[in-house]
Amino acid sequence: MNRSELVTALAERAQVTRKDADAVLTALAESVGDVVAKGDEKVTIPGFLSFERTHRAARTARNPQTGEPLEIPAGYSVKISAGSKLKEAAKGK
Repeated sequence: MNRSELVTALAERAQVTRKDADAVLTALAESVGDVVAKGDEKVTIPGFLSFERTHRAARTARNPQTGEPLEIPAGYSVKISAGSKLKEAAKGK
C-alpha cells in the first residue's frame, strides 16, 4: 500500500475528506519525526508501534569489492517496534 492508497483508506474509515486524512497523516509523520530527532523520549501508539532514537557505535567494516577496511562513524538510528495488536494482525488473527 502506498501513501495515496493509505490516505484513501483512512479517509473512508474515518469518513473525512482525502485532504483531511492526508493532513493528519502528514502531521503524524512530522510529530513523530520531531520527537525522534530530539532523542529524549519514545513515541508509543499503544498496541500498534513505538519509535525511538538509538545510538549506533562506531565500527569497522569491509568494502565488499576490495576487502579494504572502512571506518563507519558513530551515529543515530531509529528503532521501530511492533505493538501487540499489530503482531496479532500479522499472524492473521
